[in-house]
Amino acid sequence: MAFDDDIQMKYKEMLANYIQELTEQALYEGQRFSWKAIEHKIPPEEIINIHLKVLKELFPDIPKKILDSFDFLLEVMVGYGLAYQEHQFLRGRQLELKSEIEIAANVQQALLQTNIPKVEELDIGVISVPAKIMNGDYYQFAEHENTMSVAIADVIGKGIPAALCISMIKYAMDSLLESRQNPSYILENLNRVVEQNIDVNMFITMFFGKYDFRTNKITYASAGHEPGFYYCASEDHFYDLQSKGLVLGVDRQVKYEQYELNLFQNDMIILLSDGVTETRTKEGFIDRAAVTSAIRAHLHLPAQQIVENIYKDFEKMQGFQLRDDFTLIIMKKNV
Repeated sequence: MAFDDDIQMKYKEMLANYIQELTEQALYEGQRFSWKAIEHKIPPEEIINIHLKVLKELFPDIPKKILDSFDFLLEVMVGYGLAYQEHQFLRGRQLELKSEIEIAANVQQALLQTNIPKVEELDIGVISVPAKIMNGDYYQFAEHENTMSVAIADVIGKGIPAALCISMIKYAMDSLLESRQNPSYILENLNRVVEQNIDVNMFITMFFGKYDFRTNKITYASAGHEPGFYYCASEDHFYDLQSKGLVLGVDRQVKYEQYELNLFQNDMIILLSDGVTETRTKEGFIDRAAVTSAIRAHLHLPAQQIVENIYKDFEKMQGFQLRDDFTLIIMKKNV
């Protein structure tokens, strides 16, 4: 009660001061009072009650009709106050969830971190940018004796569920890569993991390849992933990477076909997620030719600069707002 009396006395002092002086400073004192009221969780209707009591003390002869109008205002502010309290609760909860998601995104980034190989034979460039806080795309490199493997995957979906699926895929891949098996074996085993552990409404696409430094040959297989490109330097021509295969998690018994490609100096393998090819402009979705044209415009640059420039170009096309996770990998044959 003493606290309420103190508030009323303070409010009376501020109101009387404002009515007498009508200054900006006096108004500012009212604003400061509102901050304190929020801090002490005083509802709006209680502020109206305080105002009414103070008016009666300051102006005992105030007309009854004026005083009666405050009853109407009180009813309005009761509903407003309840809605405001709910808003504050939801806002606080939203901030908590945002903080938790940001922490989860940092954890995911640490878990999915992979070292880009620095090898004499290949110039490798990579960029992967999530459309939201957490990434539904995944890529991974692994070096073994005389070989290097590369994987790129995309969960059909975005947000937290996709990110959780990707984290599971990463750990399954870590154990499978130790076997140093061929790409079709890796995808077939990974497919069984996905089929057993992922919701039936979620699917994952993946490309997995293994490059042999002794033969300059890449062997690869695809589980329904967005087809990449092969740039043949001697012909100065881009080809779609030949690949076909069912997305992971649909059929436990599916087999994946394996392909081979020999690389020569300045040839390139381009791997990407559908967030690249489904870039949307005011005129609609771009076509795959737009991707190869963008790469051609930057052919003279190192691979990392190529992928970064293409991302900047495509981000600008979309008004600097990604609609899907964007992952692009370029591997250029040096010698």
